[in-house]
Amino acid sequence: MNTKGIVPRTWRRLKRIALILFIAQFVYIIILKWINPPITLTMISSWFSLMGTDKHFHKTWVNYDEISQHAKLAVLASEDQLFPDHNGFDFKSIEKAMKHNQKSKKIRGASTISQQVAKNVFLWQGRSWVRKGLEVYFTFMIEKIWGKERILEMYLNVAQMGDGIFGIEAAAQQYYHKGAASLNREQAAMIAACLPNPVKYTVVPPARTTSYRQRKILQQMRFIAPDPDISELVRGE
Repeated sequence: MNTKGIVPRTWRRLKRIALILFIAQFVYIIILKWINPPITLTMISSWFSLMGTDKHFHKTWVNYDEISQHAKLAVLASEDQLFPDHNGFDFKSIEKAMKHNQKSKKIRGASTISQQVAKNVFLWQGRSWVRKGLEVYFTFMIEKIWGKERILEMYLNVAQMGDGIFGIEAAAQQYYHKGAASLNREQAAMIAACLPNPVKYTVVPPARTTSYRQRKILQQMRFIAPDPDISELVRGE
C-alpha cells in the first residue's frame, strides 16, 4: 500500500472541500440579500424542544415596509442604539463587557444587531471561540453585502420573541392578535423587552422584568427617535 501517496491525495481533497464550502457560503450570503432564509438552526432547535408539549412553533416572515416603525425603533432602543453608525461591532461596549465579565460571574453580552443576525442566521447558539470567530466573519460579510436595512429586516424576522415564537409578525399575532404593521409603541416596546431571554421574559402575561425593561425601552425610544440616521432607517428611506 502506497502510504506516501495517500497523504497528498487526502490533503488535495480536503482543500477542494474547503474551497467548495467557502464558495457555497459566500453564494448563500449573497442570495440572502434578496431571498429570505427558510429556517435557522435556532428555529430547528426550538421546534424539537416543543415536541411533546402543548406549545406550538410560530414563524411568519413580513417585509420591512410591513413592520411598524415603533417595532423598528423599539429593537434599536433595546439592542443596539449605535446600529446605523457602526460597521457591525461596538468596540466600546465590547471592552466594557470584557471588564465586567472579568469581575462578575454574571456574563454581560455586547453583541450588536449585526452580530446577532450573523449568529441567528448562519450559526448555532452557545459560547465557544470557534462560533465567535465565525460570527465575526459573517458579521463583516453581511455588513458589506446586505446593508443596514436588510440586516434590521432580517433581525426582526428571525429573532426569537417567545417560546417557539420567531419574528415580529408571529409575536404580534400571538400576543396582540394583530399584524406587525399595527403594533403601537407600548406593544412594540414590550416585545423588544423580551429579547435578552424570550423564554424567561414573558410578554403575555408580562413578567416583572419584561415590564421594567419595557418602561426603559420607551424612554430610550423617545431619546433616540430624533436622531437623523435612526429616523431615516426606521422610515425605510
